[in-house]
Amino acid sequence: MATETTNTAPAAPSATTAEITPLPAFSPDLYQRAWASIPHPSLPLIATCHAHSVTVFSLSTLSKHSVLTGGHTRSVRSAAWQPPRGKVSGKEAKRLRLVTGSFDTTAGVWTWDQGRREERLEREIRLQSGEDNKEAEEEEEAEDEWELTLVLEGHENEVKSVNYSPSGQYLATCSRDKSVWIWEDVGNPNPSSEEEEEEEEEEDEDEWETVAVLQEHDGDVKAVAWCPDVPGRKGKYAPPRRYGDDVLASASYDNTVRLWREDGDGEWVCVAVLEGHEGTVWGVAWEGRPKENDKYPRLLSWGADEVIRVWSLKEPEEEEHREGAAGGGNNPWGFGVPNTMRRSLKEEWECTAVLPKVHKGDIYSVAWSTETGLLASVGSDGVLALYQETANTTGKTEENETNGDAPMITSAGGWEVLTTVKGAHGPYEINHITWCKRYDAGSERKGEEEMLVTTGDDGVVRPWQVRIQ
Repeated sequence: MATETTNTAPAAPSATTAEITPLPAFSPDLYQRAWASIPHPSLPLIATCHAHSVTVFSLSTLSKHSVLTGGHTRSVRSAAWQPPRGKVSGKEAKRLRLVTGSFDTTAGVWTWDQGRREERLEREIRLQSGEDNKEAEEEEEAEDEWELTLVLEGHENEVKSVNYSPSGQYLATCSRDKSVWIWEDVGNPNPSSEEEEEEEEEEDEDEWETVAVLQEHDGDVKAVAWCPDVPGRKGKYAPPRRYGDDVLASASYDNTVRLWREDGDGEWVCVAVLEGHEGTVWGVAWEGRPKENDKYPRLLSWGADEVIRVWSLKEPEEEEHREGAAGGGNNPWGFGVPNTMRRSLKEEWECTAVLPKVHKGDIYSVAWSTETGLLASVGSDGVLALYQETANTTGKTEENETNGDAPMITSAGGWEVLTTVKGAHGPYEINHITWCKRYDAGSERKGEEEMLVTTGDDGVVRPWQVRIQ
């Protein structure tokens, strides 16, 4: 269930200014349409999907690190890095895996070559100093290897998006066949001791099982995204124990966003349908760091109607929350009763903001910074836009004239436009944007400073420096 709220009080002006400047593009150019670039959560690597391949670039050198090829017969549309499955003595699990989603209807699980993995990844960190020998670098590149260890089959049409849950236990895939599949990693359980971790490293098997096939969308499912593991996800305003902690969002050609959770009987159910878009919803993204730690993370959606919406989980009434959290035989949601006979397991979400309208065409991608809370968007018009949330969450809009064009809304719904870049990839459409850490030689705070990376139809993967004053 979703509702929309509207405020009319005047918005407070902001003195914040921003400047976005291009950095040297990743090399080499791909010379073909590139769909998305996905940064590794902790290593200086970023994976770009294009044609039948994925090129992994180094964020230290802004150059090619390795290539995943030979596993798909049609375009690779999306990719996701698997989070480390558990920690032992504060040390992250060592596996490096990437999953790819392709128009050939399959998802592929890739593993970095075991013999070279640790040495190469340590080298990526050292490259920050710029002291490595180029000849040694070329020699190591020739030995790089990714292995396709598993192909996940089941979708009837193109796989549009893949995404791992925060723990890495679950993988979600979606397709033009109108379905969302949830897979569970049953071959690599979390180790609880150093001995178990060593045993797992030796076995290192890829085994996934399908745990749910969700078919409630009425159209092509464009994207899936798991809610990150942030404090608000399990805080006092989180849904009661009738659900598991993991929540998945899906965006569709049917103009809706759906939210999915695992219920008390281990079945994945749709708990909310978010309506309001007047065209295809191209994507969804969760708030990576809620402004208030006890609040549940908000959700973004965007699409063909040129609109970006912010959704918030409506806080339950205190009495209802206690009743739902109590569990037991009197649970009003009827666990143990067949799914078709239960009361509806619904959550109330409301659209709490609509961002200022900037784009004149489909919005393909929006990225939400976990460090600053800034939003960045790109789309079919080639514009890159940067937004900031204002202190006063109101709905009054302000307009600025723009070089003979129609007025551009610069403030609305508690958000304002800080700056825009027109023709960020020349005349080409921009398919994806992401925030990631900087490790290159020009960074003043390696591993801490953020930059934007855009990916376009021109085959260019372009980093951008963002300065806020």
